[in-house]
Amino acid sequence: MSVEAATLPGSPNGAARLPARELLGVALQGMRSRKLRAALSALGIAIGIAAMVAVVGVSASAQASLLSEIDALGTNLLTVTPGQNFLGNNEVLPTTSVPMIDHMRSVDSDVAIYQLANENVYRTPYVPSAQTGGIGVDAAGDNLPQVVGTSMASGHFLGAVSNRYPEVVLGAEAANILQINHVGAHLMVYLGNTWFTVVGIMKPAVLDSTLDSTVFISLPVAQRLFGLLPNPSEIYVRANVNDVNRVGNLLAPTADPQNASGVQVARPSDVLEARAAAKGQFTTLLLGLGAVALLVGAIGIANIMVISVLERRGEIGLRRALGATRRHISVQFLTESALLAALGGFAGLLLGAGATEVYSLVQKEPFVVPLYALVAAPAAGFAIGALAGLYPALKAARLSPTEALRA
Repeated sequence: MSVEAATLPGSPNGAARLPARELLGVALQGMRSRKLRAALSALGIAIGIAAMVAVVGVSASAQASLLSEIDALGTNLLTVTPGQNFLGNNEVLPTTSVPMIDHMRSVDSDVAIYQLANENVYRTPYVPSAQTGGIGVDAAGDNLPQVVGTSMASGHFLGAVSNRYPEVVLGAEAANILQINHVGAHLMVYLGNTWFTVVGIMKPAVLDSTLDSTVFISLPVAQRLFGLLPNPSEIYVRANVNDVNRVGNLLAPTADPQNASGVQVARPSDVLEARAAAKGQFTTLLLGLGAVALLVGAIGIANIMVISVLERRGEIGLRRALGATRRHISVQFLTESALLAALGGFAGLLLGAGATEVYSLVQKEPFVVPLYALVAAPAAGFAIGALAGLYPALKAARLSPTEALRA
């Protein structure tokens, strides 16, 4: 460092104050003279900040994807299922529950499914009967996909023809178990000693994943071939978005006026919202791990700055001899430490945002980095650097000019 750069408006020549521009220049000069050491010091902070930004970004992206999916599917879906009595036995929804719910105000649409508990589906009649693959069989109305918020991956859902002939629609997981990827070419499955034509495969039902491992036939065919009693096992209800709570409170007494306590009403979107909240809780744990990495980086900077003070005692002595006060020396080293960590924080922000972008592209989720992370990353780096440099700065300030020059 040149004598001119070190000359200060000291006590004889003016107020003992170090101009901000000169302070910044002196701090940057100290970093430039030891580039590799400065880069390695900043890297420790960058890794900690990158870890924290990536955790926040990945969590925010996953939550944004889940919440957007909830918004797309709607939060106005309600399910009505039979509960249990005080003996633990399952109740039964009455046959009148569906028409009663149909007549409710603020109910936009509804559909019921009827479980065929003793029937299984196979690719051929030669498959052992015990190998069911966990696939259930339900009879359902033709508007089931629209009400539950899903669509068809292949083919079409049950229609007028399905009411007269044995046709079946597969849930997404049921299709995987049966190793059926698409419909066509008179593809058939064996159900209850009868061959059924596969006319459709549903996409995954996000709001009720139990439908994925189910195959569906029409109610008239179920009644004709299997003698199914028309007691619904579950009813899906789409309420008006402005009256969801009111409809939810009235569904149980409407479905079964004689035994409303034996009816369970649920809101599937609540489960997804709870999952989104759980993702936020898990983020807190990962942020703690990132904070540990940040602490290690701060200790590294403090260690490097202590070594720097010992190596630059000659420079400190020269500056003191030219009029620099203890405060000037401490502020110089404190600024250098803070700038070093701030650069690491900015680099960590870029690394963390890049990791979040890669995750978003791989998972096909929206890229989200919260605004507070963009501001907090370099600010946190600056603050941590200032704290890490506090002891080295005070140590440098305590050196007397004669002792420093003698070194």
